[in-house]
Amino acid sequence: QVQLVESGGGLVQDGGSLRLSCAASGRTFSSLAMAWFRQAPGKEREFVTAISKNGFLTNYADSVKGRFTISRDNAKNMVYLQMNSLKPEDTAVYYCAASGAVVPPRATYGYDYWGQGTQVTVSS
Repeated sequence: QVQLVESGGGLVQDGGSLRLSCAASGRTFSSLAMAWFRQAPGKEREFVTAISKNGFLTNYADSVKGRFTISRDNAKNMVYLQMNSLKPEDTAVYYCAASGAVVPPRATYGYDYWGQGTQVTVSS
């Protein structure tokens, strides 16, 4: 079992920045690929970004490429999402997810463990 707890969400103005954190426990963190997904009201959960177990491989949705950066600290069992140049369309609940896959999946079904989510609201 893996427990994931997100933090760092909040309200920010258009063009602003936020940094989300996800704390993992319950299994060797370095054995897990990690990802961030988001879900806006009335929409399906969508892939945002993912990072491989060792941090060498990252993958981003086109909508966030160049604005968001995923990183991890295996010594602290943490994964981060730095979000810059935020837009109102980035408003959503952001979820941290963990997978045992070698190559981080982009599909929700590729992830076995999920956090409870943290709300990000970008005002125009």
